[in-house]
Amino acid sequence: GWCPLSPTGAQTTQLLLEPPWRPAVLWDTITLTCQGSGTPGATTWYKHGQRLGQEKRDRFVVTEGGTYKCHRPGTGVSPAVRVLKDWLVLQVPARALLEGDTVTLRCRA
Repeated sequence: GWCPLSPTGAQTTQLLLEPPWRPAVLWDTITLTCQGSGTPGATTWYKHGQRLGQEKRDRFVVTEGGTYKCHRPGTGVSPAVRVLKDWLVLQVPARALLEGDTVTLRCRA
């Protein structure tokens, strides 16, 4: 499933994570999707604040660990997503969690 990493309905650029687990780990084959009401197909991707080439597509397959953001004209820059290279992680669903929610955790190694 697709899980926004910023509040639902916000008029901002959102970065969706697939598979929808946080923290994201490189060996999961991470795909990021940039969404917003801005211009489709005009997405700019950033890793550690540095622009990644001339990438204009709304989807990006991560091949290296790091901190990623995207920009859509009209709605701005997304919140950052960090992709780890760690080999042992405790993951939670990549969605807003509230006190009292039942949560499935994944211990991955």
